[in-house]
Amino acid sequence: MNSHVLIAGAGIGGLTAALSLHAAGIDATVVDSVREIRPLGVGINIQPQAVGVLTELGLGDALAAVAIPTAEHRYADSRDELMFTDPRGLARGYRRPQYSVHRGELQMLLLDAVRERLGAEAVRTGVRVERFIQSEEEVRVRVTDRATDAASVLSTGLLVGADGLHSAVRAALHPEQGPVLWSGVRMWRGVLETERFLTGRSAVIATDGPRPDGRHGAQFLAYPISRPADDRGRSLLNWVALVTEAEPGPLDPAAADWNAPARPEDVLPHFEGWRIGGRLVHDLVTGSALVLRYPMVDRDPLPRWGEGRVTLLGDAAHPMYPVGANGATQAIIDAGVLADHLAAADDPRAALTAYETERGEATARIVRASRRMHESAHSGAGAIDAITSAFRAATGG
Repeated sequence: MNSHVLIAGAGIGGLTAALSLHAAGIDATVVDSVREIRPLGVGINIQPQAVGVLTELGLGDALAAVAIPTAEHRYADSRDELMFTDPRGLARGYRRPQYSVHRGELQMLLLDAVRERLGAEAVRTGVRVERFIQSEEEVRVRVTDRATDAASVLSTGLLVGADGLHSAVRAALHPEQGPVLWSGVRMWRGVLETERFLTGRSAVIATDGPRPDGRHGAQFLAYPISRPADDRGRSLLNWVALVTEAEPGPLDPAAADWNAPARPEDVLPHFEGWRIGGRLVHDLVTGSALVLRYPMVDRDPLPRWGEGRVTLLGDAAHPMYPVGANGATQAIIDAGVLADHLAAADDPRAALTAYETERGEATARIVRASRRMHESAHSGAGAIDAITSAFRAATGG
């Protein structure tokens, strides 16, 4: 029987899956359609549970060397007046910290670890998964080399679709899947180096309350993401701006681009006079060399993720609103749970079923909790505090 695992997607979830499988003694290869993996993106947050997975993989020191252990979330209004503070990570009593880190930095850390432990050929770039067929014994995956347009077939024991929101594996498993769902919120993100932001361990979430028409107003977040910058007495500050532009509804998947460039002048009219963490929002936005925009989207939870020898992981399985530091976190947890079930089972198909049962129920709760958290974002301090507590209970964060 073919015991090899082919992972489609070299993002945070796919690379963590490769490392977790390798640690469990299971052979894995990762393919990705991009020609070169580069440190793209901006800041993300990793919850303590996921930090535990990475630490058990021997990456704790490497992660601590690049990331910020966030100690608090400060909730404020647009005038920078504090409403309340929510302790995070170690400050909340967890065994592991909550980390804020540049997404690309974490991805490259994982990529280097995969190549060091599994070999230089364990990650193949420029390889696009087209379709697959499976039998009782294996999965045959048709791929295309993007450099030559040459097609070939890879044989593997299992296929894991960790290929993100626009997953080809998910589309093949669920050709009648529901649409990408847009919350109606447009998001912009940027990064800049500044003087140390507050304590150097603080994240601030500023809101302006609901509009007169009942629709959500604007929201602005800022938090540091670089340990090396902090060691120099500075902050590499990640910011996120959210503005409601439309009613919620289906979105053309092609419009859900995580790395679309934008202009500061697209953002500034929504945040005139705003302050956050003692800084003018105007200065943070205009001081960023690159501004990215994308819609806040998710999908309805699937009744099942995979079939037979094929499953999903991360955003391919459960895209969710980025409101609770759960996107990358849940992908990392997926990876650890997948490896645990495969290592413990004689039948890999039964292992995938057990993995999907455990993670499908948990992530569906988080998708729904993230929607509720978003709906409460512009409520008063008491309501936000209450829904934040409920969100932690639902997500384990």
